[in-house]
Amino acid sequence: MEPTDYDIDETDLELPAEPMRLNMGPSHPAMHGTIRMVLELDGESVEKVDVQLGYLHRGFEKMCERGTWAQVFPYTDRLNYVSPILNNVGYALAVEKLAGIVVPERCQYYRVILGELARISDHLTCNGAMAMELGAFTPFLWIMKGREHIWDLLEEETGARLTHSFFRIGGVAKPPRPELKARVREVVDAVLLILDESEKLLLKNRIFVDRLQGVGHITAAEAVQYGFTGTVLRATGVAYDVRKAHPYLVYDRMEFDVPVGTDGDNWDRFMCRLYEIRQSCRILAQACEQMPDDGPVNVERPEIVLPEKEAVYKTIEGTIQHFKLVMEGALIPAGEVYSYTEAGNGELGFFIVSDGSGTPYRVRVRPPCVFTLQGFPRMIRGHMVADIVPTFGSVNMIGGECDR
Repeated sequence: MEPTDYDIDETDLELPAEPMRLNMGPSHPAMHGTIRMVLELDGESVEKVDVQLGYLHRGFEKMCERGTWAQVFPYTDRLNYVSPILNNVGYALAVEKLAGIVVPERCQYYRVILGELARISDHLTCNGAMAMELGAFTPFLWIMKGREHIWDLLEEETGARLTHSFFRIGGVAKPPRPELKARVREVVDAVLLILDESEKLLLKNRIFVDRLQGVGHITAAEAVQYGFTGTVLRATGVAYDVRKAHPYLVYDRMEFDVPVGTDGDNWDRFMCRLYEIRQSCRILAQACEQMPDDGPVNVERPEIVLPEKEAVYKTIEGTIQHFKLVMEGALIPAGEVYSYTEAGNGELGFFIVSDGSGTPYRVRVRPPCVFTLQGFPRMIRGHMVADIVPTFGSVNMIGGECDR
C-alpha cells in the first residue's frame, strides 16, 4: 500500500500544558520570613500570584486590650521594627486626640526629630536591601553603615537601639540630651555622604537600572483604588503625604518637598525613597534650629503622666500617683477616634475606642503594608520569577504591620 498523505496541523504536535504552580516562601529568604506566595507560572513568566500573609500570629490588636493605655507602646514598636519611633508617635497622637491633650512645643519638635531619623532609617534599610537582593552587596554595607549612625543616636537618646518604647501619652519618657542638635547634624552629614557614594555605584549601573526600570509598574488610578499610601503611591505621581495634606505636630512650620515619580515602577520607588531621605534631612535641620533649648516635654496632667522618680521615692503623693497609673492606667474619656500619621511606608492609622477605663476597649490599626500587598499581584503579573524579588523589596513589606 502506498503511504497516505495527511494534513497535519502543527498545533496537534504540541503537548497540552497547564501553568506550573510553585510555592515561594514563607521560608524563602526574599519573603522576609512571614509571607507565602503561590505562583502560577508559564515557564518563567508569572501569570498569577496569591499572596498569603499571616504566618506571624502575634495578635497585636487583641494584646492591646489586655493592658493599660501606656502598655501598648512596646507593641507599637513591633509593628514596624525598622522605624518604631514613628509608630510610637502615631499611637501617642491617637490617645492624645481622644483625651484632648496637646503636648508642649518642645516635645513636638523632639518627636519630629526622632521620627524623621527613624524615617531615614526605614528608607535606608529598604533601598539597601533592594540593592543587596540584586547583587549589589557593597552599597548595602555602606547604607547599613548610615543606618548604624542613626541607631547610635537613637540609642543615646532613648536607651534602646531598636525597640525604643520612648514616647508617652502626654509627652516623652525623658527630655532631649544637650548634645542632641550637634549629634543630629553629625549624623545627617554622614548619611548624605554615604548616599552620594552609594548613588555613584548604583544609579549608572546598567544591570541595576535594567532590573528596576519598567518592572513592577502600576498606574496612579490603580494605586489609589488599592488604597496605596506613602512612597509606593507617590512613585505613581500622586503627591499625597500626610505631613503636607494634614499636618500634625509642627510639620506645618517645615519647608520640604514631596518627591513623586512618573511610572510607578521599582525604579521610581527606589528613587522616591532616596529623595525622601534628603527631604527628611531638610526637616531635621529646620527642627534643630527651631526647637527650644528649655521648656517642659510633658503636659501638666498628673492623672495621665507618671511622676518623677524622686517624687515617687520621697513623697506619698508621688507614690500614690505612680501606683494608680501603673496598676489602673490613665482613665481616657469614653469615645472613639481615628488618628493618622505618615509612617515609613505610608499612612499609619489608629482607630481606638475607650469605655472610660484605664484599658483600651478596642485598638484597630490601619497599616500601610497591607494595602500595598493587595496590589502586588497586579505589579508582578507578566514579569519573570526573578522580578519578584526586587518588586517585593520595593514595596517594603513589614510583617509586623500585616500581622493580625
